[in-house]
Amino acid sequence: DLMEVCGTHTVSIFRHGIRTILPKSISLLSGPGCPVCVTAQRDIDTFIETARQEDVIVATFGDLMRVPGTYSSLQKERAKGADVQVVYSAFDALAVAEKHPDKQIVFLGVGFETTAPTVAAAVLLAKKEGIQNFLVFSALKLVIPALETLVSTPTLKIDGFMLPGHVSVVIGTKAYQEFFELHRIPCVVAGFEPVDILHAISLLVEQTAHQRPKLENAYERAVKFEGNRKAQETMGEVFETTEVPWRGLGSIPASGLALKETFKSFDAAEMLQLDVSYSTDPEGCGCGDILRGLNKPTECPLFGTACNPAHPIGPCMVSSEGTCAAYFRYQRT
Repeated sequence: DLMEVCGTHTVSIFRHGIRTILPKSISLLSGPGCPVCVTAQRDIDTFIETARQEDVIVATFGDLMRVPGTYSSLQKERAKGADVQVVYSAFDALAVAEKHPDKQIVFLGVGFETTAPTVAAAVLLAKKEGIQNFLVFSALKLVIPALETLVSTPTLKIDGFMLPGHVSVVIGTKAYQEFFELHRIPCVVAGFEPVDILHAISLLVEQTAHQRPKLENAYERAVKFEGNRKAQETMGEVFETTEVPWRGLGSIPASGLALKETFKSFDAAEMLQLDVSYSTDPEGCGCGDILRGLNKPTECPLFGTACNPAHPIGPCMVSSEGTCAAYFRYQRT
């Protein structure tokens, strides 16, 4: 059993039919690599409550719009009159703040190490330019603590990890060394073209067959050992690690990024203090077990019936990187 921990890998594997050409002895599991999917229900409900506040404009990535909260969604709130704008980066949200000085702009920061440096850079620019109506709700997460949680799950047996290419561009293969040395499980950083993925699978199978686990980089044209030092420094200047909840994985220590004390004036959670004590996960939704690799979407009783792209119950059916959405589109049976 090999796990890809990147949502883009999951979609690419389905789009190119890679599962259909693999022998039955090789099983690919989809892990918690979709940032929208692993965002805790409490955070989703907080986003929705934020959109309900007066004189607030919510700036968000498009994938979040249709994710169901406990009682509503950002899309439904916008239909009721809330000002929710889809942006493509934190800098777009900063531009909205400059354009509307009479409004409080709240950027919903969802993502992994790929997204975090740009969010940090936007906060630094806002501070430098004296833009005081720009807030960030940080639901940013780190990949390696999630890997630690997965390997410590007793009911889950993973023979190797296909490590995320985009994240690895930022953190480098160096970041995985401690994890690899501790667990001695085959690990290969992979790109996103079909040949990249097949090459990574081949390396993982070879390591497993010879019982010689390695940490290998099969995406050398983009990923370096040290990663992107400038991006790492920018993240480190603005964020500090903190314990945060993940959908399906529970609360993981040092797995989230919170704004440091010197940047608390940009922290939406700190400044707005919204109460979402009513938050509950969707009844019957199998996203949690799917994100841990314990179940496939087709094993969820709601998949393709009560839960479908037109009426999603959980975020795995909403996001373009969601495993359920990929299964529904490419492999329903």
